[in-house]
Amino acid sequence: MSHFSQIKTQIRDLSSLEAALTDLGMAWKTGPQPVRGYRGQTQTAEVVIEQDNGYDIGFSRNQDQYELVADLQYWQQSLSVEGFLKQVTQRYAYHTVVKETAKQGFELTEQQQNQDGSIRLVVQRWSS
Repeated sequence: MSHFSQIKTQIRDLSSLEAALTDLGMAWKTGPQPVRGYRGQTQTAEVVIEQDNGYDIGFSRNQDQYELVADLQYWQQSLSVEGFLKQVTQRYAYHTVVKETAKQGFELTEQQQNQDGSIRLVVQRWSS
């Protein structure tokens, strides 16, 4: 019986996910790579974060989005799974907004980290 858990996310863009993990100081490998789990079981993922305990965390594509894949019994991060996903999702959203607004000709002119943890972005576009 598999011990892997799959947790749905709203993450759809691989490059923004990788940038978010880099922002958070996570060492990750691009896939497809095996995510190591209980008793040598593996599951393939597009992004893998190795943990010191020999059990990995991965992000695996499922249709049009990525799911977090891990054996949660062996979770070895400083944050809970929910806290980890909250940080990843926030940095992912940041990179997605910056990328999509740049495609539309906008430039990031200001960003501010608020006390509640949210990020305020100001973008502008010059018209001729």
